[in-house]
Amino acid sequence: MEQSALSSVYSVTVCGFAEVKEPCSLPMLSVDMENKENGSAGVKNSMENGRPPDPADWAVMDVVNYFRMAGFEEQASAFQEQEIDGKSLLLMTRNDVLTGLQLKLGPALKIYEYHVKPLQTKHLKHNSS
Repeated sequence: MEQSALSSVYSVTVCGFAEVKEPCSLPMLSVDMENKENGSAGVKNSMENGRPPDPADWAVMDVVNYFRMAGFEEQASAFQEQEIDGKSLLLMTRNDVLTGLQLKLGPALKIYEYHVKPLQTKHLKHNSS
């Protein structure tokens, strides 16, 4: 799928969220569709997707939208209900994700292994120098 076609698909999805208060002017997200079925869609962190590149700088809605765009529409609301911002996300343990968010086990495991843990690792590598 071409980037422009992918962008138009995601612009409809992004604009469909109640939290977006303006017409769809958000930069689009790049997703590796081959891994979508296992919940490890290749969400790329850059200003292109409307979030600061460092997850520590994300607001609660940045976290919520990250998980929505990664294919966890139903589970994303748990991050909003628990007021998980980027700093909180980076502090979460496996147990926090599996039990503290009250999610079904399957999605919770994918969220932790394919998203939370890699974000933590990437953050540590970039900030330990």
